[in-house]
Amino acid sequence: MRISGAKVYSKDHTFKNETIYIDNDRIAETASDDENFDASGLTAIPGLVDIHFHGAMGHDFCNTDSEGLRKIAEYEAQNGILAICPATMTYSEEILEDICKKAQVYSAESKLLISESINNIRNSSMIADFIGINMEGPFVSKDKLGAQNPKYLAAPDVNMFRRLQKASGNLIKLIDIAPELDKSIEFIRELSEEVTVSLAHTSCDYDTATTAFCSGARHMTHLFNAMPGINHRNPGPIIAALENNAEVELIADGIHIHPAMVRFVFNTFGEDKVILISDSMEATGLPDGEYQLGGQKVNVKGNLAVLADNPETIAGSVTNLFECMKKAVKEMGVPLEKAIRAASENPAKSIGIFKDYGSISTGKYANIILVDDELNINHIIWHGRSYGSKHY
Repeated sequence: MRISGAKVYSKDHTFKNETIYIDNDRIAETASDDENFDASGLTAIPGLVDIHFHGAMGHDFCNTDSEGLRKIAEYEAQNGILAICPATMTYSEEILEDICKKAQVYSAESKLLISESINNIRNSSMIADFIGINMEGPFVSKDKLGAQNPKYLAAPDVNMFRRLQKASGNLIKLIDIAPELDKSIEFIRELSEEVTVSLAHTSCDYDTATTAFCSGARHMTHLFNAMPGINHRNPGPIIAALENNAEVELIADGIHIHPAMVRFVFNTFGEDKVILISDSMEATGLPDGEYQLGGQKVNVKGNLAVLADNPETIAGSVTNLFECMKKAVKEMGVPLEKAIRAASENPAKSIGIFKDYGSISTGKYANIILVDDELNINHIIWHGRSYGSKHY
């Protein structure tokens, strides 16, 4: 297949009028097949990569089976998120081990399903590629829990992490930690070459965060949320992240962060350091009502999800990553080029999958979104196969 006529978001982060060639499920220099997809009037952007979310369509990553994970992956793919790294919550090692084992099973099953679809053995719907696990708990601060369950808090434990990594089949790509906890810095030094370490749910000060970054941490989980803010006498972890060139996640759902602060981050941090995430929970894609996150009841009304027992605490989002990216551009004044990069290339690089995902480049999977001028999805190319809006 070749896709012609589109404005293409290129690997140098500009839009170019060029032809995209697809050979089997990969982007190629040329294509032997003469099939032409006329995408005139549309813009081609990479399939999005969400490295921090919890669920959708009534299914939670931590509490579901392979069928539920497939339902989540179908919803994500239908909304242009073509690679997913769902997050755990704060649970016991026993529960986390079970989650990791189920994820390993689903990962193998989903790869087989994708292969059969590509080879026309099975005519299935799109599913987002399952590319890893984000381990958000339990090594977090009791003072900045957010929607994490205090019942299962644990001290940083290298051996526990490695047991869980083994149970997952090495799927854990990102681990969250509050650096002020006892043995956190040793944990970071020991594991930062094996997994992306992120500071999260923390009360740490500037000096402690700086020490953590100098020890190997390089990521900040949902910036501004569940951490100290910026103060002129106590600059805190956000300024430490800026000075140490750390990657920072942003939830641009219009609930978690004021648009001015979203613009501030895009204007202040390097263009390669900002990562848009959804932090979406199981109510995403469903009506208002009562749901759960991390074993705690959550009430959802409109775009707001809060803990039932503590309505002042936001409990994830109900907005998918594509809608967050779109909102950042259309309602928050973020340049389109920066927003696309923050939702595709930057997260792919952060967890080490940029070889296959995150840009429209030769050799990568042909996972492409075709959008109109209002950022509405017109077509999705999934592993080289075209799906129009009538298909989802």
